Amino acid sequence: MENFTYNSLTLRLEGLKVTKVSVYPVFFFLFFSYMLIMFVNVGIVVLVFIDKSLHQPMYLLFCNLPVNDLVGNSITLPRLLVDILRPPSERLISYYECVVQAFTTHMFGTTSHTVLMIMAFDRYVAICNPLRYSTIMTNNMVVKLTVSAWGVAFVLVGILLGLTIRLNRCRTLIMNPFCDNASLFKLSCDSVFINNVYGLTFTVVLFTASIGSMVLTYTKITVVCLTSKNKSLNSKALKTCSTHLFVYLIMVLSGLFIIILHRFPQYSDYRKQSAILFHIIPGSLNPIIYGVQSKEIHRFLSSLFRSRKTLASL
Repeated sequence: MENFTYNSLTLRLEGLKVTKVSVYPVFFFLFFSYMLIMFVNVGIVVLVFIDKSLHQPMYLLFCNLPVNDLVGNSITLPRLLVDILRPPSERLISYYECVVQAFTTHMFGTTSHTVLMIMAFDRYVAICNPLRYSTIMTNNMVVKLTVSAWGVAFVLVGILLGLTIRLNRCRTLIMNPFCDNASLFKLSCDSVFINNVYGLTFTVVLFTASIGSMVLTYTKITVVCLTSKNKSLNSKALKTCSTHLFVYLIMVLSGLFIIILHRFPQYSDYRKQSAILFHIIPGSLNPIIYGVQSKEIHRFLSSLFRSRKTLASL
């Protein structure tokens, strides 16, 4: 007969299964990935803050992505790095810390969708209604869009975790490198039917709204570009929209891969690796992709480097 520990406040993380030979290579890969994420995302936020030419709706809305990447990765990766160096029996975490980590993990994923949705709206207005752009995309509108992106994610994730917190726990092993909602409700011996229904509804609504808004927005943008003879407009649309779509596709495909693998327990190791890469890849690539495409960021960095060379030569 299986022994159960009811509502224990100390849980154990399974963590990553790595051999002794690969512990330090994996550790340093994750460590330098985290350092890269911190450097490029903090750099982008500071850059937009100090350069007045970047105080435009597109860049102000984009700043939500690096902030989300910083918070999401800072809650997950440092703890993961510590656990890699610990033996499995010492990978303990308090229940409350686990809930916070799960909440942050799902906020990270959900906010990635909602932020990219409001960025798509900004691109739609800029390309389809360029003459009204300044009157529509005011500072007040930017604040409303930002609050709605974070607020919707907060409510959806809050309900998701609220349904899990109500459950009694009879197990203590988190079958994941870090805490998430599915790992938490799998600790329960109660019925999780409501959790499964809401989780499925949550996923369907989020992906339907996200993909639907992207398809609708970019269909209208494509129609405008095909009917317009303005080469400058078409070039601008291609550059900004291709960047946005590339970032969106990376995020969606990574998220779908994890959701699909959750349904196949035999591929749990692949799911764990995918969950970690879901944090690392978008967090590393988003600022670089947008930085490479942005003329304003190029101009600011070029002037910064030129001024440093001038100072060095004096």
